[in-house]
Amino acid sequence: MKHNLRPFLAATLVLLTLAACGDKADKKVATQVAAKVGSEEISVHQINQVLSRTNTGNTTPQAAQALRREVLEKLIDQQLAVDQAIESKLHRSPEVVSQIEAARRELLARAYIAQITSSLPKPTPEETKKYYTDNPPLFSERRVFNLQEIILPLSVGTETIEQLKAQLSAGKGMEDLANWLKGKDIKFGGGAASRAAEQIPLDLLAKVHALKDGQSTIITSKQAFTVVRVASSQSAPVPEAAALPRIEQFLANQRGAEAVSQTLKQLRAKATVTYMGDFAQAAGATTEAAPAQAAATPPSAAQTTGAAPATPAKPATDTSTKSVIEKGVAAMK
Repeated sequence: MKHNLRPFLAATLVLLTLAACGDKADKKVATQVAAKVGSEEISVHQINQVLSRTNTGNTTPQAAQALRREVLEKLIDQQLAVDQAIESKLHRSPEVVSQIEAARRELLARAYIAQITSSLPKPTPEETKKYYTDNPPLFSERRVFNLQEIILPLSVGTETIEQLKAQLSAGKGMEDLANWLKGKDIKFGGGAASRAAEQIPLDLLAKVHALKDGQSTIITSKQAFTVVRVASSQSAPVPEAAALPRIEQFLANQRGAEAVSQTLKQLRAKATVTYMGDFAQAAGATTEAAPAQAAATPPSAAQTTGAAPATPAKPATDTSTKSVIEKGVAAMK
């Protein structure tokens, strides 16, 4: 049980960096035991395990030795806390026992998923380049948009939306639309936000990208009608050389998520899953495991270019309907 508590107490450690080098002339005989706390041993492997979680490429030999010692001291503190927890019989408390079991389940599940994804082939250079070529709004034609929007609940109906479309076709601005809606006593939300291309959902990016500065469109989603206007935009292309590493990682994540989802689907088909109690009534509601979130996020141009994330404006009005792009046109309220 002592070792089982370590995953929780290890969360207090600071992730440090290490470059594995030193003066071979003064090198002492290596030992796998770095220290003893009472009868408990702290191994070199434990130190290396902590240090392996971070990038170790730029650490000097002197700094590396200091970092190893710092990790060791933290592991000693951890072991002292573990010993006191066991002496206080905390390892027998229902809460700690359930947390240990939850950690065990999570670690085993992660190990199995890692086993699935590790055997998958990496994206080829041709695949990564094709993704770059096929998605100019994200890369070669990337823009940073200053957007305005008006958000309407689906309950307003298609007649109102058709009237709004007619006003847009007549050249009406967002303030005119907002005043018209107020005159009709139609509740709406709105706001303004600055958004780079990769911060806009992929299924909407093509529609927004097609707009020139000053142009507007109405987007229909399952949650709302949204009038979107590109107030202004700036060109911010991402060079191919900078984008390809991110694209490769994105495609690998996507491939891994699909493989995991397919595997879990097959396992569910073979397994006997019996829902009990209140959950039996909604047994058919969730029968598929969701893919990993990493697959849903395209490679970020902001990460490849160093651009800072855009900051949205504070919402102008309270609304239960989420914005397609962002709550935002605060000045209209």
